[in-house]
Amino acid sequence: MPTDAFSVLDDHRVTSVLRRLHDEADRQMPGLLWHYLPSLPKILLGAEIKFRDADGYYADKYLALEREQAAFCYATAIAVRARHIVEFGSSFGISTIWLAAALKAQGRGKVIGTELVPEKARRAEANLEEAGLADFAEIRVGDARETLSNLAGEVDLFLNDGFPMLALDMLQRVAPRMRPGAVVLTDNVGTFRANYRDYVAYLRGPESGFTSVTLPFKSGTEFSVRSARSMD
Repeated sequence: MPTDAFSVLDDHRVTSVLRRLHDEADRQMPGLLWHYLPSLPKILLGAEIKFRDADGYYADKYLALEREQAAFCYATAIAVRARHIVEFGSSFGISTIWLAAALKAQGRGKVIGTELVPEKARRAEANLEEAGLADFAEIRVGDARETLSNLAGEVDLFLNDGFPMLALDMLQRVAPRMRPGAVVLTDNVGTFRANYRDYVAYLRGPESGFTSVTLPFKSGTEFSVRSARSMD
């Protein structure tokens, strides 16, 4: 039986903004599929593809989580009683809004997001303001390897949703700040499985400090729980 992903939300202002943004992201999907069409044989064969943005193709693309996937992120944030959430790849702020809404529902916390494209960051901030969530999120502009280098406090949830080639680097930068029981959610590990092969292998290795499994959202979302073991 079909379900409404937005039913987890109890704030009509947030729901209204998210419905609009998800609809806008849906309208971009045919163009994205056409863009990836030349790489389809490699994707189907499980081969690595190159992500380049020399022409600024991704500058106006949402590249958003699916509704059900985002609702799962919202529920996870509440389940781990998150207060400090970090997000790699905020784009126009869809996932940021879902995560900030979970913090608002608990009456505390902040999402620290990061976005390379300044105009995207400005749009994300405007969308958060429209949703009434500006106090629960901060979007840092620039290279995530720099903008997320000075995190304060323990991280409860990390949404690792930027370009695949930086996923492992970002995990290793954020993980030392994560408390035992904290969660990492990583998009697209099934769709671009070759690009994420080393990343997933690392998470499942005995020395990573994580217990990890792939969930069937969007052809594969990695769900990883930080154990008490050190990554050092």
